[in-house]
Amino acid sequence: MNYIQYPFVIAMALVLSSCFVAKDYTRPSLEETEALYRAIPEASDSISVADIAWDQLFTDSYLTTYIKEGLTNNLDIRVAIQQTAAAEAYLKQGKAGYLPTLNAKATLTHQELSKNSQFGSFLSDRSTDQYELTANLAWEADIWGKIRSGKRSFQAKYLQRVAAHQLVKTNLIAAIASTYYRLVALDAKLAVTNATIESRAKSIRTIKDLKEAGQVTQVAVDQYIAQYKNAQALKVDLETEIFTLENTMSILLGKGPQKIQRTVLDQQVIPSQISVGYPASLLHNRPDVMAAEYELISAFELTNVARSEFYPSLTLTASGGFQSLDIDQWINANSLFANLIGGLTQPLFNQRKIRTNHEVAQAQQEQALLNFKQELLVAGKEVSDALYTQKAEAEKLAYRQEAVEALRMAEQNSEVLLNNGYLTYLDVLTARQNALTAELSVIESKLQQLLSVVNVYEALGGGWQ
Repeated sequence: MNYIQYPFVIAMALVLSSCFVAKDYTRPSLEETEALYRAIPEASDSISVADIAWDQLFTDSYLTTYIKEGLTNNLDIRVAIQQTAAAEAYLKQGKAGYLPTLNAKATLTHQELSKNSQFGSFLSDRSTDQYELTANLAWEADIWGKIRSGKRSFQAKYLQRVAAHQLVKTNLIAAIASTYYRLVALDAKLAVTNATIESRAKSIRTIKDLKEAGQVTQVAVDQYIAQYKNAQALKVDLETEIFTLENTMSILLGKGPQKIQRTVLDQQVIPSQISVGYPASLLHNRPDVMAAEYELISAFELTNVARSEFYPSLTLTASGGFQSLDIDQWINANSLFANLIGGLTQPLFNQRKIRTNHEVAQAQQEQALLNFKQELLVAGKEVSDALYTQKAEAEKLAYRQEAVEALRMAEQNSEVLLNNGYLTYLDVLTARQNALTAELSVIESKLQQLLSVVNVYEALGGGWQ
């Protein structure tokens, strides 16, 4: 290190600071955003359903209460909050990169000199004590933008963690809404099954009367009883599924398993039209896409840091304090001392570590770019899937409702024909089973329509705003 004048050090730092080698991040060209939504008309409106607050999209009072509760108490949300707090601490550290380091130290040094040493041979008192109170300051000039890039990397990492927190919120809202809709659909299926059980209990009495009249055999009675028992078994399956799904909902709400209050399936509102907005809106709406870009930004800035290591670094160190051999004179003007050192260090040979770090940083930056593009493509696929499913389920619902009406009529007519001897009991059994299956299918289509709305909202990145 060379001892130099302080003004010269400052002047050199100011001149070299204009020689940044760090580049500014610009978003790469993304041709992938041009055709993200397959089989969907080109969006003509920039407004997306993702811009709608969740309490406006979901209107069921029980559901909105559960979402509020989940956002407050869910353990995954609370973990994400702590992860964000940790990232914020690193962000503060990055902002402090421009500041110098300052340390204070107080020492007592006792020394016993050898009688045969250079100084001990002529000193009568070979025992010495030295008291020191010192402060040391070190500062590095950000000549090439290394500190600036490090700070920006910390900022990107923090924003990535914020986006991850937003993703947890979006996923949680979707999970609570989906679970709630499945519960009301199971209630509807249970109601249909209970009505079927009651109807089949009456049919058993009727078929027994027909057997007494000699119109059918015991085989017909047994078949009716078997169909009745199958309906009872279906009821048990539905009640079990409801019970376990209520437990799942309780965990989402951050509390122990309990009964979940709810309305009915027919009260749920399905939007007649959903606006998806421009595909590019996924870049600022969808948390996982945003997180992937922040990861790319962080990798880009770390590449800047690695590149700057090839260039010389300018450091300024200073130390000062009180130094005395006599404790009575320790804190005294005559005990003051100070040093100021400026140095310029150029790496020449470092076992290829600097070049390796730079190549690794470049590879990680390219990996982050590919991951960013992949996240964008996956987001487009999920939006396309959800919208197409919603359209398909709406079409299927219309067909299935017509099928239910026809099969209900067939079931009623088959009962009459059986009583008059024009049909066999097997025809009646088939008609009744088909009618039950069709009614359950209608409920399933209604459920899938509701879930498709949730999926579109989640796929577009709604809920966290």
